Amino acid sequence: MDTNKEAETNDQFIVKYRQQYYDLSRFLHKHPGGINTLKGLSSGDMTARFLKAPPHSDAAMYLMREYKIDPDDSRKTKSGNNEAEPRNGDEELRHRARETEDKNNNQVDESMEHLVDWSKAMLPQIANITECYDEWVHKPVDRPLRLFGPWYLEMCTKTPWWLVPLFWIPVIIRCAWEDFASSWQDRSQLASFVAYFLFGILLWSFLEYSLHRWVFHVKLNSNSGSWICTFHFMIHGLHHKVPFDPMRLVFPPLPGALLATIIYTPLSFVLLSPRVVLSGALTGYLCYDMIHYYLHYGNPTTRAFVHLKRYHQHHHFSHQTLGYGISSPLWDVVFKTRIHLRKLRYQLRWS
Repeated sequence: MDTNKEAETNDQFIVKYRQQYYDLSRFLHKHPGGINTLKGLSSGDMTARFLKAPPHSDAAMYLMREYKIDPDDSRKTKSGNNEAEPRNGDEELRHRARETEDKNNNQVDESMEHLVDWSKAMLPQIANITECYDEWVHKPVDRPLRLFGPWYLEMCTKTPWWLVPLFWIPVIIRCAWEDFASSWQDRSQLASFVAYFLFGILLWSFLEYSLHRWVFHVKLNSNSGSWICTFHFMIHGLHHKVPFDPMRLVFPPLPGALLATIIYTPLSFVLLSPRVVLSGALTGYLCYDMIHYYLHYGNPTTRAFVHLKRYHQHHHFSHQTLGYGISSPLWDVVFKTRIHLRKLRYQLRWS
């Protein structure tokens, strides 16, 4: 029994923050600040390091509640070995940081999760919390979410990442093939094909920004109707509420095909080579969805993707009214909604 208990403890990553204990084992690879920033904290007191770190947002502090464990589990920590000893000046720093935190982070001490029943389908419950929906939906949690009651509807809301390229790559090839086959031997026609294809990618990047900013992040308040809150939660709100759900990070293909048809139909009457433009736009969309999944669950090492991951994580947890570009910050620069990230002193990693 002692051996089993020790093995169970080894799978945990228990830390102490002030007088509370947290098991971060399922958060390590999700931590926006990287796994290496948590190095050496297992079974220790992280209070001093936490207070020296850049300030954590209200959303981050709210999420931290998800990993809180019973104080009795503190027996599993080896505080005598790893607890950070306060050095000269640490007490003053701790006091100063606590003052700042009382004005910001401690505003979220009271959980709002009592407003809903997490054991039941969530979508029907949104109509009951419209007065505080906008505040509730931007307080992230790390727990399973059931959207619909019937299993056959719930199944349609979950999409493994690999299903997206499996569905869309044949569609992209089918849209572009006829125009490509007729133009590849003629340089001028091929140049036109490439130009229209690249225009489609640029068009998608603008649609990505526009949908994310003005549809997915439509301004809601206490007077917003139940139908718009429910619709918002279904199309995007759930992603901000449970940002670590791996089955809800990419858009389901069938609703995506319907949305593409609605957007493409009127544009096909005004665009030259509409199928080529469509194939470029769908390629841009496919890259966006794959990048989005990678930014949540990947371990980027290149400078560009590390920047994109940090950029998107800041959108989720710090600046939810900025940083609408996911595959590129281009339109954030154009519309002045760019998030300015601080320079890193060391490379972050997530595995």
